[in-house]
Amino acid sequence: MTTHNPRSRHLSRTGRWLRGIAGLAILVAASEVLGRAGIVDKTYLPPASTILSRAIGLAADPDFMANVLATIKAWALGLAIAVGAGVLLGLLLGGLPVVGTAVRGVLEFLRPIPSVALIPLVSLLLGTGLATETTLIVYAAIWPVLFNTIYGLQDVDPVAKETLRTFGFGKVAIMWRVSLPAAAPFIATGVRLAAAVALILAVGTEILSGFGSGLGIFIGQAEQGLDGARDVLAGTVWAGALGLVINTVLVQCERRLFRWHAAQSGGRS
Repeated sequence: MTTHNPRSRHLSRTGRWLRGIAGLAILVAASEVLGRAGIVDKTYLPPASTILSRAIGLAADPDFMANVLATIKAWALGLAIAVGAGVLLGLLLGGLPVVGTAVRGVLEFLRPIPSVALIPLVSLLLGTGLATETTLIVYAAIWPVLFNTIYGLQDVDPVAKETLRTFGFGKVAIMWRVSLPAAAPFIATGVRLAAAVALILAVGTEILSGFGSGLGIFIGQAEQGLDGARDVLAGTVWAGALGLVINTVLVQCERRLFRWHAAQSGGRS
């Protein structure tokens, strides 16, 4: 029987964090050197210190922060709808294999269609603004939640389901007491993946559509300014920082809520 030392897992996580920080430091240093040495024109790639200074300064700009909040609002709304719809559909399709098999072809046809390709159609139907952005986010973010829910239901111990069935529990009770708790770690992973996709779509849709407000609008408009590259990259830093914070929070929530699943899977986290 293999045992896993919690201290060794903690050190492993610390090592991953240190390697990530080291990689980021190397990237920043390379950008600084290339910009300062004139190897790359500062018009296209300003030094990292200039970009970071601008990114920090934007925190004091009310208009910029309003754009950030607009993006977060669209991201949160779209993700919430995607998670709710994805879990419900996943439970339906995973709990009723006949239905899942019948619609699987349709889902596999729709899933590869990029949300950005739907911008003209959705804009025509819903107009400009939050409704269009949210719809596109939902379309892109629902797939990780949906399929992870289905995969999670397929991983449920059939003995546990059969035991409850023997004691007279119905399908709904079995789903609530056994299937959903067992699938929860898979659903959490789907939510984490969907959160990243939702943020990408929120910013990307704003950049490509050119309407409304948001971080993507700032990035798109900054390109036309005198310090276009600096402001575009500063806005990109904010987008990356938001993504890092969101992912870190969700990973920590997964670890705290599903320690038992990490133990069953060999202590990997």
